[in-house]
Amino acid sequence: MERRSILHGAPLWAKFLPVAVLSVVVLALSSLEATLAGLGLVVLAYLGGARLGFRELLQPLRKMWLLIVVLGAFQWFSAGLLPAFLVVGNIVTCVLAALLITLTTESQRILDGLVSLARPLQPLGADPERFGLTVALMLRSIPYLVGSAEDSRDAARARGLERNPRALILPVFIGAVAYAQQTGDALAARGLAEADHDGGTPGGAFRSGS
Repeated sequence: MERRSILHGAPLWAKFLPVAVLSVVVLALSSLEATLAGLGLVVLAYLGGARLGFRELLQPLRKMWLLIVVLGAFQWFSAGLLPAFLVVGNIVTCVLAALLITLTTESQRILDGLVSLARPLQPLGADPERFGLTVALMLRSIPYLVGSAEDSRDAARARGLERNPRALILPVFIGAVAYAQQTGDALAARGLAEADHDGGTPGGAFRSGS
């Protein structure tokens, strides 16, 4: 990834810490001022700090618009307009802020940072390598699930079923289960799906099997 902005070249902790603080503050305060200020800071970070465009800013919202609409409508009906805006606004703020890290950081740097973060817990039984592998699989599954949702939506629209929740959700659910099964089979084939009774790390098995 080409380092073309201040955020692209910043260390991981310098991006993770502000995102964590921002998320905690907007969720804890849950006020109109805090939500608007959080959204404003995120927009400035995208357009100024990271030198990204409106396309990168709006793309996640286009993919989660259905969730936003359903959640917002439910909150509006059950609690009122302001609580609905706060819930949706806080979710959007936290999601966009978290995605900013992945947009400005190489995936390997993120994984290395997470493994380093888990390493001090190793004496308590934590396995940093397994933790990093789990996160890597999670990150790899996100594009697949997003693409599956888009394919399902296109297929439902072609059949005139774009307003049928079953036609939209069921194929994604089936695809997600199949993907999880395939991933589990691949890990089992490498000997990573079971606990290592010999004291070896899963990461070592993964590297030796590669």
